[in-house]
Amino acid sequence: MPVAPLPDEVVEFLKEPYSAATWYDWDDGRILVNMDFERLRLSHMRRDPRVAVTVLDIGDWYRAVTVLGTVVQIRDDEGLADIDRLSVRYRGTPYWNRERKRVTALIEPERWHEHS
Repeated sequence: MPVAPLPDEVVEFLKEPYSAATWYDWDDGRILVNMDFERLRLSHMRRDPRVAVTVLDIGDWYRAVTVLGTVVQIRDDEGLADIDRLSVRYRGTPYWNRERKRVTALIEPERWHEHS
């Protein structure tokens, strides 16, 4: 498995809003994810910041990129700016639920693997 930095073609792949069980975005060399403040995965990230993110190409489900990395920052999503950014990316509109607190995590890539 190659080590970071990711090559330009993999970065370009990750910039696209491909299928993911968790909405994500490529954020200046890091992967941004956002979750409800009560999600179990948040407590897992706080206990052990090592994570893996696998992104599937929605047009070719045999193509995917897995990034292994470390959560380097966890912060409250003040004003829901990060979840709105993700919702606009995936749905075209701001996030619908304005009542629940959200948390953002930034993941620093360390290794990656392209599947095809």
